[in-house]
Amino acid sequence: MLDIRFSSALQAMLALAVAAEEDSPVLSSAQLAEMLDTNPSLVRKMLAPLVHDGLVVCTKGRSGGSRLARPAEEITLAEIYRCAVGDKPLWACRPEGEHACLVTANAAEYFAGLTADAEQAVLGSLGDRTLAGGVRELRRLDRGPERQG
Repeated sequence: MLDIRFSSALQAMLALAVAAEEDSPVLSSAQLAEMLDTNPSLVRKMLAPLVHDGLVVCTKGRSGGSRLARPAEEITLAEIYRCAVGDKPLWACRPEGEHACLVTANAAEYFAGLTADAEQAVLGSLGDRTLAGGVRELRRLDRGPERQG
């Protein structure tokens, strides 16, 4: 099963960043749920770690909703990734069996090293990118190739 927590959190954060740029910085969980094609309860659960780590502020009530806690230029995609996936590794190692040969005796440790290296590469790439940069990229993509030249 594919893990979509990061892509969902990123899409919600991008929506909040666009809303902030358009002077309507607060979006309800119902509005975000509609954008993500899911339900508001799931959106609120997804936002919880983002609130906990200080990326999003949520207010309750009739005029409540979610907004970015900091400017989009100050939020890295690595921060969003870490909030969304928590301590879950990028890849899971298959269960260890009997250590009957060179491969079965060492494959789990070898794979753990590969996973750690890949995770650091992912965080390095995402750490160099901001939420504001993501919004700029979305706007560039929205113009399409026929309107860019």
